[in-house]
Amino acid sequence: MRVLVVDDETELADLIATGLTRQGFAVDTAYRGDDADELLAVNDYDVVVLDRDVPGLHGDEVARRLSARGGTTRILMLTAAGSLADRVHGLELGADDYLTKPFEYPELVARVRALGRRSTTAVTPVLVRDDLLVDSNRRIATRGGRPLDLSAKELGVLEQLLRADGRVVSAEELLEKVWDMNIDPFTAAVRVTMSKLRRKLGDPDPIRTVPGAGYAL
Repeated sequence: MRVLVVDDETELADLIATGLTRQGFAVDTAYRGDDADELLAVNDYDVVVLDRDVPGLHGDEVARRLSARGGTTRILMLTAAGSLADRVHGLELGADDYLTKPFEYPELVARVRALGRRSTTAVTPVLVRDDLLVDSNRRIATRGGRPLDLSAKELGVLEQLLRADGRVVSAEELLEKVWDMNIDPFTAAVRVTMSKLRRKLGDPDPIRTVPGAGYAL
């Protein structure tokens, strides 16, 4: 799941991003509304955690523009303005959920996960194909009932392959969904991660490489 965190409190934004990354999300950050608007226009995010009071372009306008563009990105408004009128106004702008500061971090994670499940149609948190299982909420994977000790990136790659349900997934798509915008598009990260994942999955290898196209289960 790919998330954009938008907050001009840089320390808070970075803390949220670090925490979500540890939970297995691919996270980008923006500290200004205009920067966030540019990122949202060119990247496919599942959820944006959006502070309303950001410089450059007000968070309300960021939400309004995102809603006008359509798409499936869900908006979690994160702000110190917590009155009923503020919450109603935020939801009217297109926000899908509202969380006031200060907040408890576990609640933020739970709300981001819930919104992520709503960003596409009928996305299930538990994915099964043959003897492979990934529980995206609990961040666990098994093969034939055997727990797999996967890194966050390995789990993310396996999750995307399971969601594809046999469709070929390109390295570019995996970079977009599992890594953040700071990754070098020419990196060998996908190939290296795929090699490690295959070793941990064991034999027979459930992943096939499609030359020039990508990978599939």
